[in-house]
Formats: sequence, C-alpha cells, structure tokens
Amino acid sequence: MAVSDTEPAIALTRLGLGARPGELDRVGRDPRGWALAQIRSHGAPQPSGDLVDSNQRMSDFLTYQAIGAEAVRNRPAAPAGPAAVDAGPQAIRQARQAARKAISEDTDKEFLARARLGATTDHGFAERWALFWSNAITVSATKFTAAAFAGQYEREAIRPHVFGKFEDLALAAEQHPAMLFYLDQARSIGPDSRAGARRRGAGLNENLAREMMELHTVGAEAGYAQADVTELARALTGWSVPTHRDEGVGDRQGGRRQGANAAERTPHAFVYRPEYHEPGERRVMGKTYPAGDLEQGQAILRDLARHPATARRLSHRIAAHFIADDPPPALVARLEQTWTTTGGDLAEVARALVEAGETWSPQPLKMKTPYEFIISAHRATGTEPDRLSPLRAALADMGQPMFAAPSPEGWPDSTADWIGPDALVKRLNWAKRFGGLAGAENPGAVAAQALGPRLGDRTRLAVARAESRPEAMTLFLMSPEFQRR
Repeated sequence: MAVSDTEPAIALTRLGLGARPGELDRVGRDPRGWALAQIRSHGAPQPSGDLVDSNQRMSDFLTYQAIGAEAVRNRPAAPAGPAAVDAGPQAIRQARQAARKAISEDTDKEFLARARLGATTDHGFAERWALFWSNAITVSATKFTAAAFAGQYEREAIRPHVFGKFEDLALAAEQHPAMLFYLDQARSIGPDSRAGARRRGAGLNENLAREMMELHTVGAEAGYAQADVTELARALTGWSVPTHRDEGVGDRQGGRRQGANAAERTPHAFVYRPEYHEPGERRVMGKTYPAGDLEQGQAILRDLARHPATARRLSHRIAAHFIADDPPPALVARLEQTWTTTGGDLAEVARALVEAGETWSPQPLKMKTPYEFIISAHRATGTEPDRLSPLRAALADMGQPMFAAPSPEGWPDSTADWIGPDALVKRLNWAKRFGGLAGAENPGAVAAQALGPRLGDRTRLAVARAESRPEAMTLFLMSPEFQRR
C-alpha cells in the first residue's frame, strides 16, 4: 500500500504522542507497521525507576492508618488549650504527617516516571492506547486513599492488559486497591453477611457496582435498572483491601497477627473477605447467578464485559478519542464487529483501528489535552520533564492536575472541553516559558521535524520571521497544527 506524505505525521501525532527529532524519517516507510508492531501480548511499556508495587505501598499505607488509630486512642479527653497537648499525641501527629508525605512523594515519583516515558518512548501508539484505557476506567487522586495507589493502578491493572481480553483488564481494574478505595467498595458489607449481622450501621455501598455498569462496561443505554445495580453491589461484597488490624500493624501488644484475610491477599493487595459477602443468588440483567463467594461477582463482571452493549459503547469511545468527537459510524461499526467476533480481544481491536482508512484521514479533528500538549512539546524538542514541580503546576493551571480526573467518567475527551479562551491563554503562557527554556537553535527545523507535511506555510513563515528563538518556539507550539492531532 502506498504511503501518503502525511501518514507518518498522522501516525505519530494521532496514534502517538507526537514526533521526536528524526522520528518522522524512521516511521516514514511504514507508519501502519510502526503502530502494529507495538501491539504485544505483554501490554504497554512500563515507566522505569525505583517504583514500589501495591503490596509495598499497602504496607506503607497500613502504617499510616495505624498511626491515625493510635492518635485517636491517645487523644486527650478535655484539653485546656494548645499547650495541654502532651508530647505523645504531638509526636503521633508528626509521624502521621511524615507517613502521608512519604506516600504522596512516591505518587509524585510515579507521575514523573510516567511523563518521562511519554516524552521518550519509541512506542507512542502503545502509550496512547494505555493512557486511553487508564482514563476510560479511571481512578482519581481527588481522594488520598486512591491517590496513594494511582501509579500502581496504571502499572499493574492497566498496562499489562491493554492488548489482552477486555474482561481481564476490567477484572484487574475493579479489584485493584486504587479502585476499591476510590469507589468506597472496601467499606461495603452485605447486611445479611456474617459481618453485617455483628455491626450496627454496616451496609451496602453501590458506588463500584454503579460505575462498573454505567461507565466501565454496558452503559446506561443498555437498559439496566436500579435493581441490577443493587444486585451487582450485593455480589461484590467481600471485595476489599487489607487493614492494619489484619496485619497487626500498630498492635499495642506488638507482634504481627496473620489472620485469614491477610493470607488471602493477592499480589496486588486485593483481599476477599467472605464474612462480608451477602449470601444468596443474584439476578443481573436477566441472568441468574448461583450463590457463591468471590466467583459470583467475577462471573457477573465477565458477562458485563462480554455484553454487546459494552462492545458498542467502548468502540464508540475509542473512535471518538483517536479520530473525532463525532466519529465515522462505519469505523465504530468495524471496531464493534471486531470486538464482538474476537470476544473483546483488545489487540485485534487496536489492529482494526490502525488498519481503518478513517484513521489516516488528513484533517486533524481532535484537540490535545494539556498533558498531551506538554508531552508532545517535550518530544518535539527531544527533552523530558526533569522535575515534577513545574510539570504539576502547569497541568493544574491548564485544568488537568496529575492523576486527578474530576469524576469517575475520567478526563473529558472532546475538543470543546479544552479549547476555551482561558484554557488557550494558559497554554500560551506555558508555551512562552517552555519556548524560552527549550534552547532550540533552529525552531523552524524543530517545527518541520515535529509536523512534517502537516506544517502549513502560514505557520512556517510566522516561525521563520519571529524576532527571537523563544518567540518562534511559542508560535510553533501554539500553532493549530501542533495543538491538534
């Protein structure tokens, strides 16, 4: 198949995160092959660095929780004033603050490692595909408990599964501690379970079940009812995380208790608590599931993942992310058919996207998010973020704070959400700072290597006639060709 002049740039900007110096030439001979070669069974590339797994993070988190429990036990009964707080409680508060800070700093390290991967990877399509799924089944740092595991969530639940079966990705995501904390599933107790009978006020939490159906799988258009959500929530009771009581962390008698719950922890710190599980059979979307334990919720989730409505909804979302806010119906139908005939094989869905003619249309119809804008600017200049503070400040200023999607729906994905006047002014301010720091000797060459034939004459002339290199870089970064993909 003949390759058009624009296809290498389309591959790197639409399917990837932008071109690095010399990358257009490397991809030029076979842009489709460049993307297809990244579809691998082991998933998307992982950020590198001294990053801990969920079990280590859980140990740190349980220590933080145990310090909080100790603070409650040692709280003065009737303090006369600030001076009345003795050294014991003060030391406990300081220890708790230090433990929380250490966890937050590790989460910062996770995000910087992810941004560096985005800025330097040769596997831009695999990276964008992973970021898409991380946003489609999102957790958010708007809750500290979820923020503590946000990096691990993406590395453990998302990246390894993005080219496998969707049901496996969904199960890994829903059972990860980040998701269980984010949607309060760890606190859900069946009212008629053994634990529910012993605890006053213990009850069912439907958050995970609701978002699992509405956002992660079939969607509201599938016609499920509130009763289906409640039944799913009952089936999910028992899906939980370790606690400091399970582990004996902070136990006043010392030592380490190893209860049944601790023994059932998975490699990614998921715990199933049978004493929390609501007994009985469940009926969800017309299908009856026999009474059971962990496998009951898993069976329902797998059926939801395989449901035709899931294929339809997520195929549309894929096409809307990669191609256009209002994607071509024929492309959506082709992705849906591939999803359905392969049983939700995301590798085959990704191949269908890459091979579709609509993917290679020359007109860029999507606006880069702030994160994509910053990462693509680093890629264009052959640099990478070296400190978190300016990256975090820039993303917050542009409306996309790190790991902090505004709701379980994830970050908005339409052009209108990112193209308002205030948003563009903030991009301009960042572009001015970055353009001044990038140190490009020849901004025109940077623009040509980043955009190739997509670089229009008007932008080329504006960059060439700029009064300074920083101004030229700013004009390039704010050009319609660079802002859109």
